[in-house]
Amino acid sequence: MKQKQHFEYSTGVIAYPILFVLIIWLVFWFEVRFGFNFSKYGVLPQTFSGLKGVILSPFIHGDIQHLYHNTIPLFVLSMALFYFYKPIAWKVMLWGVLLSGFLTWCIGRSSYHIGASGLIYVLVSFTFFKGVFAKHYRLIALSLLVVFLYGSMIWYTLPIEEGISWEGHLSGLITGLVFALIFKRQIAKPKKYVWEQENYNEDDDPFLKHFDEDGNFIEQIEPEMEAEQFPKIKYEFKEDKKE
Repeated sequence: MKQKQHFEYSTGVIAYPILFVLIIWLVFWFEVRFGFNFSKYGVLPQTFSGLKGVILSPFIHGDIQHLYHNTIPLFVLSMALFYFYKPIAWKVMLWGVLLSGFLTWCIGRSSYHIGASGLIYVLVSFTFFKGVFAKHYRLIALSLLVVFLYGSMIWYTLPIEEGISWEGHLSGLITGLVFALIFKRQIAKPKKYVWEQENYNEDDDPFLKHFDEDGNFIEQIEPEMEAEQFPKIKYEFKEDKKE
């Protein structure tokens, strides 16, 4: 049963991120293959018709370079989300799309905002701040890894480059921080190993009993069994003589 649950857990960690990436690539392929342009389905701020982009914009990309730059971060960050925060992963993903998209609709320029970068900023922000708030070394290590890989993305929350939706990036950053605060007490810490537990006693560890104080392996010798417990069997070898 445990092996089955572990298999299902591991499958979800990999399968869902692959599914997300596959969908955005299929949408782009459909545009190129049949000559469509879905940019009009992006977020168009302060317009009623532009609200549909809150849901649709993460699946739409302007060109292959835009799609490529979003693919790897989306895959890596969503996989980390489903691995470390599986019980709330879907909430973060779905509400992250909706809230970051709506915030973009509220503060954005009068232009179509498309791409999954808003969701990526949600994941970056949530993963970083959630690890800091949890105060657990493994989650903090994940936060530091996110900073190392994607820390430079913070500059794109400012209007430093024309043609980039800094409003969508900023909305994702704010949304991720809010989620980290909302879910602060959920998924507190990963399960601890045996030696990390407070009531851990080395003398009771069955694994360490195989080693001496210097770390040398102790070969276990089974106690000798008394000969009386077994019947005596006499083996004789008789050479066949040729007549």
